[in-house]
Amino acid sequence: MEGFLQQLINGVTLGSIYGLIAIGYTMVFGIIGMVNFSHGDVFMVAAFFALIMFLVLTTWLGISSVALALLIVMVISMILTSTLSWAIERVAYRPLRGSFRLAPLISAIGMSIVLSNFVQLAQGPRNKATPPMLRDSYTLWQNAEGFAVTVSLKQIVIWLVTAVLLTAFWYLVQKTSLGRAQRACEQDRKMAGLLGINVDLTISLTFVMGAALAAVAGTLFLMYYGVINFADGFTPGVKAFTAAVLGGIGSLPGAVIGGLLIGLIETFWAQYVSADYQNVAAFSILIVVLIFMPQGILGRPEIEKV
Repeated sequence: MEGFLQQLINGVTLGSIYGLIAIGYTMVFGIIGMVNFSHGDVFMVAAFFALIMFLVLTTWLGISSVALALLIVMVISMILTSTLSWAIERVAYRPLRGSFRLAPLISAIGMSIVLSNFVQLAQGPRNKATPPMLRDSYTLWQNAEGFAVTVSLKQIVIWLVTAVLLTAFWYLVQKTSLGRAQRACEQDRKMAGLLGINVDLTISLTFVMGAALAAVAGTLFLMYYGVINFADGFTPGVKAFTAAVLGGIGSLPGAVIGGLLIGLIETFWAQYVSADYQNVAAFSILIVVLIFMPQGILGRPEIEKV
């Protein structure tokens, strides 16, 4: 029972990170119908931004408060990553928006390779580590044999940040003029343009918002694991895409629910089956969902217009 509770805590934490990345996938797909396969590498670049800024703040500028340093790092990483994503959309995606459907997909894969190889050349192929951050932990339960169920301060921070951001972005999409413009572009971009909506600006802002969430996820990932590698964009990115499909691509709450489910599947599989095949378990879920429930948990069936 204690092992189950501990893996439940770990799975929710991992799933929260996946959910933040998955929101970027689901927002872009919902508006322009394209899977942004470079989004995982944008997350990885954001984690390197966070690493560099954290080391600059704590080592060179002498900021001793880890909480303050993390807050500054998160804000700067969001700005830099959003700028990068805006440039990617302008250079790699916008010129191909009217092309055949495979062209943006190929461009996205190519941009993913560019980002991954650039970071490998700039930072090297080895793992980059940070000093330990937020090391406090709290014991929730301890049995007679001494096994304790614990929750760390890092995990609590990840849960709170995910909940706050999901609420904020849901409000933005549902209650603001930008959200109405995004939903209008999702339904019919041509008609939205005829009604006076700046479609190009709306799509660019959607990329920026998704990248900002990826920056937060990258900062939390670095805080939680304390290490990052240039190849760490692919696997979390594909798992986050799996989460978006599982939750219903196009649904913000669905992306987070899918992320939580993927995180729980991974951790429980590692606990009760084998840690060597936890990635197989996560990707098998994608295959099953695409076959039996392609619209996902909270997604809506796509209606073909004729």
